[in-house]
Amino acid sequence: MKEWRIRPRTKRGILIAAVLVFVGASAWLNWSYNQRWGEGSTAMTQAEDDLTATVNAMLGTQTESGNSALTAQVSDYFAKARLTRQQSRDQALSLLETAASAGSASQEVIDSAMNDISVMANWSLLESKIESELLAKNFADCVVYLTENACTVAIPAPMEGQEEACIAQVTDAVLSNTDYTAAQINVIEVMNG
Repeated sequence: MKEWRIRPRTKRGILIAAVLVFVGASAWLNWSYNQRWGEGSTAMTQAEDDLTATVNAMLGTQTESGNSALTAQVSDYFAKARLTRQQSRDQALSLLETAASAGSASQEVIDSAMNDISVMANWSLLESKIESELLAKNFADCVVYLTENACTVAIPAPMEGQEEACIAQVTDAVLSNTDYTAAQINVIEVMNG
């Protein structure tokens, strides 16, 4: 029998192609999310915050029905959390790409870097998928952050806290899309008033 072997360069090419597919799919999911919910800009968020502060100052107090400042803060939290998540991933990917493309890098270092890039791309896809599923279940907003051994989900919550049914929906969305156990899922309730 003839034994089939894949050459190391071919393995690397396949791995790079797989990573590019994951990154492309992640970019597409991000684009589709922004098309649906609108892409926020820092200047627009700052202008909204300034306007809210001015209106509240003119009114003198904040009424129970006028929780716009708190709602803006909660919305700002989710935007900042997504931005921070993306920036940290971009920095890590940049470091891994630099390590993999270094001329003196051994095949082991290159393979390890490519594997880490693939894992991070997979996490990005799963995060987007879980976020989309939760938004479809009528959550106002959410941010999912996956790591090697934990999943953190931030959701908006009323002042009295989230109902158990909502926590169960979050847990179900994570469990149905990942290999995490319920004990590895952390749900953070971002209070909005």
